[in-house]
Amino acid sequence: MKPETNIVDVVLESNLEKVEQVEETARSIAEKAGFDDQGQFHIEMAVHEAVINAIHHGNKEDPSKKVYIKFLVFENRLEIRVRDEGEGFDPDAIPDPLVEENILNVSGRGIFLVRKFMDEVKVQKSPTGGTEVIMVKHLTSRIQSNQGGTGCEHEGDSASG
Repeated sequence: MKPETNIVDVVLESNLEKVEQVEETARSIAEKAGFDDQGQFHIEMAVHEAVINAIHHGNKEDPSKKVYIKFLVFENRLEIRVRDEGEGFDPDAIPDPLVEENILNVSGRGIFLVRKFMDEVKVQKSPTGGTEVIMVKHLTSRIQSNQGGTGCEHEGDSASG
């Protein structure tokens, strides 16, 4: 028998002032799903960036358009889908924010940061229009990264060598 998936749907107006609301929801869901503080922070920041992109770049802050966020909590992962009602974009056309000529740009880091904070990220054209960003964070990635400690526990400890 397949474990039950918990689903939380959030619909936001295309207003940047609403971003904090979904950040708090993301952190709360991540905590309940079993992520540690760092995992919660990564999830919250990825949602922050994806939702800002959806409002600002996708929906062009058009108050008649919405942003749809779906949190799917599985036993071993959290999947988050952020969908806008904009015209869509090609994620491969986004300039690399680490290239020297882009370092001082005030925008262009959202998808880059989402990819750094999450284990899996997919950007696709939504069948209902707009762009959908699908982000996955695995609980096991946190567990595996902590197995065996940091590798530095005995550095400087002459009794261990």
